[in-house]
Amino acid sequence: MPTTTNIRPTRLEYIRTKRRIVIAKKGLKLLKLKRQALILEFFSTSKTAATLRSGLQSELIKGYESIRMAEMMAGSIRLENEAMKIPSLASLQIKSKNVMGVRIPKLVGGQRQEALTEHLLELPTSINEAIKTFQQVHRMVLDVAEKETALRKLLLEIERTKRKSNAIENVFIPRLASAVKFITFRLDEMERFIMLKTVKRKMGERESETMEKKEEELLAE
Repeated sequence: MPTTTNIRPTRLEYIRTKRRIVIAKKGLKLLKLKRQALILEFFSTSKTAATLRSGLQSELIKGYESIRMAEMMAGSIRLENEAMKIPSLASLQIKSKNVMGVRIPKLVGGQRQEALTEHLLELPTSINEAIKTFQQVHRMVLDVAEKETALRKLLLEIERTKRKSNAIENVFIPRLASAVKFITFRLDEMERFIMLKTVKRKMGERESETMEKKEEELLAE
Protein backbone atom coordinates (compact mmCIF):
# COMPACT_ATOMS: atom_id res chain seq x y z
CA MET A 1 0.00 0.00 0.00
CA PRO A 2 1.56 3.32 -1.06
CA THR A 3 2.00 6.16 1.38
CA THR A 4 0.06 9.41 1.00
CA THR A 5 3.09 11.01 -0.66
CA ASN A 6 2.79 8.49 -3.52
CA ILE A 7 -0.98 8.74 -3.96
CA ARG A 8 -2.23 10.64 -6.98
CA PRO A 9 -5.08 12.89 -5.79
CA THR A 10 -7.28 12.32 -8.82
CA ARG A 11 -10.91 11.33 -9.15
CA LEU A 12 -9.88 8.16 -11.01
CA GLU A 13 -7.62 7.15 -8.11
CA TYR A 14 -10.46 7.93 -5.71
CA ILE A 15 -12.82 5.59 -7.61
CA ARG A 16 -10.18 2.85 -7.78
CA THR A 17 -9.46 3.06 -4.06
CA LYS A 18 -13.16 2.95 -3.19
CA ARG A 19 -13.53 -0.17 -5.34
CA ARG A 20 -10.56 -1.79 -3.59
CA ILE A 21 -12.24 -1.15 -0.24
CA VAL A 22 -15.43 -2.84 -1.44
CA ILE A 23 -13.46 -5.86 -2.72
CA ALA A 24 -11.41 -6.04 0.50
CA LYS A 25 -14.58 -6.04 2.62
CA LYS A 26 -16.07 -8.85 0.53
CA GLY A 27 -12.83 -10.83 0.87
CA LEU A 28 -12.82 -10.20 4.63
CA LYS A 29 -16.38 -11.51 4.91
CA LEU A 30 -15.47 -14.68 2.99
CA LEU A 31 -12.39 -15.24 5.16
CA LYS A 32 -14.46 -14.93 8.34
CA LEU A 33 -17.03 -17.38 6.99
CA LYS A 34 -14.22 -19.77 6.03
CA ARG A 35 -12.69 -19.50 9.50
CA GLN A 36 -16.04 -20.25 11.14
CA ALA A 37 -16.51 -23.30 8.93
CA LEU A 38 -12.97 -24.50 9.72
CA ILE A 39 -13.56 -24.08 13.45
CA LEU A 40 -16.77 -26.15 13.22
CA GLU A 41 -14.90 -28.83 11.27
CA PHE A 42 -12.07 -28.73 13.83
CA PHE A 43 -14.39 -29.32 16.79
CA SER A 44 -16.27 -32.06 14.93
CA THR A 45 -13.01 -33.82 14.04
CA SER A 46 -11.68 -33.29 17.57
CA LYS A 47 -14.77 -34.95 19.03
CA THR A 48 -14.38 -37.90 16.65
CA ALA A 49 -10.66 -38.18 17.49
CA ALA A 50 -11.40 -38.20 21.24
CA THR A 51 -13.93 -41.00 20.76
CA LEU A 52 -11.42 -42.97 18.67
CA ARG A 53 -8.64 -42.53 21.25
CA SER A 54 -10.94 -43.72 24.02
CA GLY A 55 -12.02 -46.71 21.93
CA LEU A 56 -8.40 -47.48 21.03
CA GLN A 57 -7.40 -47.58 24.68
CA SER A 58 -10.23 -49.99 25.48
CA GLU A 59 -9.36 -52.15 22.45
CA LEU A 60 -5.69 -52.30 23.49
CA ILE A 61 -6.67 -53.54 26.95
CA LYS A 62 -8.88 -56.14 25.31
CA GLY A 63 -6.05 -57.10 22.96
CA TYR A 64 -3.50 -57.66 25.71
CA GLU A 65 -6.02 -59.74 27.64
CA SER A 66 -6.60 -61.87 24.53
CA ILE A 67 -2.81 -62.35 24.20
CA ARG A 68 -2.58 -63.58 27.79
CA MET A 69 -5.52 -65.91 27.20
CA ALA A 70 -3.93 -67.29 24.02
CA GLU A 71 -0.65 -67.92 25.88
CA MET A 72 -2.57 -69.83 28.56
CA MET A 73 -4.61 -71.88 26.11
CA ALA A 74 -2.12 -72.53 23.28
CA GLY A 75 1.24 -71.76 24.85
CA SER A 76 3.65 -68.94 24.17
CA ILE A 77 5.71 -70.92 21.62
CA ARG A 78 2.64 -71.75 19.52
CA LEU A 79 1.52 -68.14 19.76
CA GLU A 80 4.92 -66.82 18.55
CA ASN A 81 5.03 -69.35 15.71
CA GLU A 82 1.56 -68.44 14.48
CA ALA A 83 2.36 -64.74 14.75
CA MET A 84 5.26 -65.24 12.31
CA LYS A 85 2.90 -66.89 9.82
CA ILE A 86 0.37 -64.05 9.66
CA PRO A 87 0.17 -62.75 6.05
CA SER A 88 1.64 -59.29 5.51
CA LEU A 89 -0.78 -56.44 5.26
CA ALA A 90 -1.65 -54.77 2.00
CA SER A 91 0.18 -51.55 1.17
CA LEU A 92 -1.20 -48.41 2.73
CA GLN A 93 -2.23 -45.59 0.39
CA ILE A 94 -2.58 -41.97 1.42
CA LYS A 95 -5.27 -40.05 -0.41
CA SER A 96 -6.77 -36.69 0.48
CA LYS A 97 -10.03 -34.80 0.58
CA ASN A 98 -10.63 -31.06 0.35
CA VAL A 99 -12.21 -29.31 3.35
CA MET A 100 -12.52 -25.54 2.80
CA GLY A 101 -9.27 -25.50 0.83
CA VAL A 102 -7.42 -27.74 3.32
CA ARG A 103 -6.09 -31.06 2.02
CA ILE A 104 -7.04 -33.61 4.67
CA PRO A 105 -5.25 -37.00 4.44
CA LYS A 106 -7.30 -40.15 3.98
CA LEU A 107 -5.63 -43.51 4.71
CA VAL A 108 -6.74 -46.36 2.46
CA GLY A 109 -5.73 -50.03 2.62
CA GLY A 110 -3.42 -51.50 5.22
CA GLN A 111 -5.33 -54.81 5.41
CA ARG A 112 -5.47 -58.04 3.46
CA GLN A 113 -8.76 -59.53 4.58
CA GLU A 114 -9.03 -62.63 2.36
CA ALA A 115 -5.59 -64.09 3.11
CA LEU A 116 -5.98 -63.38 6.82
CA THR A 117 -9.43 -65.01 6.94
CA GLU A 118 -8.04 -68.23 5.43
CA HIS A 119 -5.21 -68.20 7.95
CA LEU A 120 -7.58 -67.69 10.91
CA LEU A 121 -9.62 -70.79 10.02
CA GLU A 122 -6.58 -72.96 10.79
CA LEU A 123 -5.87 -71.47 14.23
CA PRO A 124 -7.09 -72.23 17.77
CA THR A 125 -9.96 -69.99 18.91
CA SER A 126 -7.85 -68.13 21.51
CA ILE A 127 -5.16 -67.13 18.96
CA ASN A 128 -7.86 -66.38 16.42
CA GLU A 129 -9.51 -63.89 18.80
CA ALA A 130 -6.18 -62.24 19.63
CA ILE A 131 -5.38 -61.70 15.95
CA LYS A 132 -8.85 -60.30 15.24
CA THR A 133 -8.56 -57.92 18.20
CA PHE A 134 -5.19 -56.54 17.10
CA GLN A 135 -6.43 -56.29 13.53
CA GLN A 136 -9.09 -53.95 14.88
CA VAL A 137 -6.44 -52.10 16.91
CA HIS A 138 -4.42 -51.58 13.73
CA ARG A 139 -7.43 -50.09 11.94
CA MET A 140 -8.18 -47.81 14.90
CA VAL A 141 -4.55 -46.62 15.07
CA LEU A 142 -4.78 -45.61 11.42
CA ASP A 143 -8.06 -43.78 12.09
CA VAL A 144 -6.57 -41.91 15.06
CA ALA A 145 -3.48 -40.96 13.04
CA GLU A 146 -5.71 -39.71 10.23
CA LYS A 147 -7.82 -37.55 12.57
CA GLU A 148 -4.79 -36.19 14.47
CA THR A 149 -3.16 -35.12 11.20
CA ALA A 150 -6.42 -33.52 10.08
CA LEU A 151 -6.62 -31.58 13.35
CA ARG A 152 -3.10 -30.19 12.91
CA LYS A 153 -3.81 -29.13 9.33
CA LEU A 154 -7.13 -27.53 10.27
CA LEU A 155 -5.54 -25.66 13.18
CA LEU A 156 -2.78 -24.29 10.91
CA GLU A 157 -5.34 -23.13 8.35
CA ILE A 158 -7.48 -21.52 11.07
CA GLU A 159 -4.47 -19.53 12.29
CA ARG A 160 -3.47 -18.61 8.73
CA THR A 161 -7.01 -17.44 7.93
CA LYS A 162 -7.14 -15.44 11.17
CA ARG A 163 -3.87 -13.65 10.31
CA LYS A 164 -5.14 -12.81 6.82
CA SER A 165 -8.47 -11.46 8.07
CA ASN A 166 -6.76 -9.42 10.80
CA ALA A 167 -4.34 -7.93 8.27
CA ILE A 168 -7.17 -6.96 5.94
CA GLU A 169 -9.43 -5.63 8.70
CA ASN A 170 -6.83 -3.81 10.83
CA VAL A 171 -4.21 -2.77 8.28
CA PHE A 172 -5.26 -2.94 4.64
CA ILE A 173 -8.77 -1.47 4.84
CA PRO A 174 -7.75 1.36 7.26
CA ARG A 175 -4.92 2.31 4.90
CA LEU A 176 -7.29 2.41 1.96
CA ALA A 177 -9.75 4.48 3.99
CA SER A 178 -6.94 6.84 4.92
CA ALA A 179 -6.02 7.15 1.24
CA VAL A 180 -9.63 7.99 0.37
CA LYS A 181 -9.66 10.73 3.02
CA PHE A 182 -6.37 12.11 1.69
CA ILE A 183 -7.61 12.14 -1.91
CA THR A 184 -10.92 13.73 -0.85
CA PHE A 185 -9.05 16.41 1.11
CA ARG A 186 -6.74 17.21 -1.81
CA LEU A 187 -9.61 17.29 -4.31
CA ASP A 188 -11.59 19.63 -2.05
CA GLU A 189 -8.48 21.74 -1.59
CA MET A 190 -7.92 21.98 -5.34
CA GLU A 191 -11.59 22.78 -5.87
CA ARG A 192 -11.42 25.59 -3.31
CA PHE A 193 -8.26 26.90 -4.98
CA ILE A 194 -9.95 26.91 -8.38
CA MET A 195 -13.01 28.61 -6.95
CA LEU A 196 -10.81 31.23 -5.27
CA LYS A 197 -9.01 31.91 -8.55
CA THR A 198 -12.35 32.17 -10.32
CA VAL A 199 -13.67 34.62 -7.75
CA LYS A 200 -10.50 36.71 -7.96
CA ARG A 201 -10.68 36.72 -11.75
CA LYS A 202 -14.31 37.82 -11.71
CA MET A 203 -13.55 40.48 -9.13
CA GLY A 204 -10.68 41.69 -11.33
CA GLU A 205 -12.97 41.79 -14.34
CA ARG A 206 -15.55 43.76 -12.39
CA GLU A 207 -12.93 46.20 -11.19
CA SER A 208 -11.70 46.62 -14.77
CA GLU A 209 -15.26 47.23 -15.97
CA THR A 210 -15.79 49.76 -13.17
CA MET A 211 -12.58 51.59 -14.05
CA GLU A 212 -13.52 51.66 -17.72
CA LYS A 213 -16.93 53.13 -16.88
CA LYS A 214 -15.36 55.81 -14.71
CA GLU A 215 -12.92 56.69 -17.48
CA GLU A 216 -15.77 56.92 -19.96
CA GLU A 217 -17.73 59.17 -17.58
CA LEU A 218 -14.70 61.45 -17.10
CA LEU A 219 -14.19 61.70 -20.85
CA ALA A 220 -17.85 62.49 -21.37
CA GLU A 221 -17.64 65.45 -18.97
